[in-house]
Amino acid sequence: MASYEATPASSPSRWALGGLIFAGTILVIAGTFQALAGLSALLNGAFYVVSDNYAFRVDVTTWGWFHLVLGVVMVAGGAALFAGRSWAGVLAIVVAVVSAIANFLFIPYYPFWSLLVIGLDFWVIWSVTRPGVYG
Repeated sequence: MASYEATPASSPSRWALGGLIFAGTILVIAGTFQALAGLSALLNGAFYVVSDNYAFRVDVTTWGWFHLVLGVVMVAGGAALFAGRSWAGVLAIVVAVVSAIANFLFIPYYPFWSLLVIGLDFWVIWSVTRPGVYG
């Protein structure tokens, strides 16, 4: 039986591995901030103000609970990436997509932060989808 040896073409690149570590770090940090944003909305409903012309008007308390739960799941996903769990990549992609959509809808409440988080979510998705990272 022939043994399989990893070739340079099948090994993950340093960029991919660095991106994976970065993705785990961003998930933990962004998840913590998401949870804090959710707590801010729950503890002080007047903290976020939206104009009357916003098409997707959602109660601030609802946003608070959504961001709190999303933040906890993001932190768990980042921890799972660090632990090398095989399912962590899928979880990271799913929570990054949900986070990007949620922050798109959250733009009128906190525009700069929402756009920054959307950009970081795309980096997380790119990082965990590099070939060879989970091979």
